[in-house]
Amino acid sequence: MSQAPVRRLRRPSGGRDQLLETAVTEFIARGYDATSMEDLSRAAGITKSSFYHHFAGKEALLRAALERAVDGLFGVLSAPAAQEGSPSQRLRAIVAAQVRVLMTELPYVTLLLRVRGNTETERWALERRRAFDASISALVREARDAGEVRADVDPALAARLLSGLVNSIVEWYRPGRPGTASLPDDVVRAAFTGIVPAPPDHQGEPA
Repeated sequence: MSQAPVRRLRRPSGGRDQLLETAVTEFIARGYDATSMEDLSRAAGITKSSFYHHFAGKEALLRAALERAVDGLFGVLSAPAAQEGSPSQRLRAIVAAQVRVLMTELPYVTLLLRVRGNTETERWALERRRAFDASISALVREARDAGEVRADVDPALAARLLSGLVNSIVEWYRPGRPGTASLPDDVVRAAFTGIVPAPPDHQGEPA
């Protein structure tokens, strides 16, 4: 009886980055807890031992993916546009840059938004998200104290609402869709100016 030919697994051309991208895709589709290394190696088209050559295990993959998203967000806070100008100008620049990070790193940000704190890495990611929101809250407070936003605005609530607005984009944004090139500016306009025209006697009030 002739033996069946041995199926040779393909080796991804992108190396470590390609494996990470594959893992993120599987984590989003299956859920992190439900995804096994067997699932990941099958999706990547390599053996598990080849996968372990690049990453120590599933948790290491999750950490690398979440670090990429978190680094992108905190890079927004350290950019010159987030450090210069009035508080409201910096806040607008940060929101626009958040949207750009989401558009550029969509799978990684999506994964970040879906962690629930079930592992040490997930708890680290949640803590970093809270630290980011705290920075936004402090900037909203600074803008309020400077008279650049309404005096009755709760900075913590405003920070959550702004994050919620930006984060909701992962549910419907698709790269390359017509009209999305201006998305960062469109989100800033909606967040700080609104979608309903202000009455004539309120046109000059700060947003």
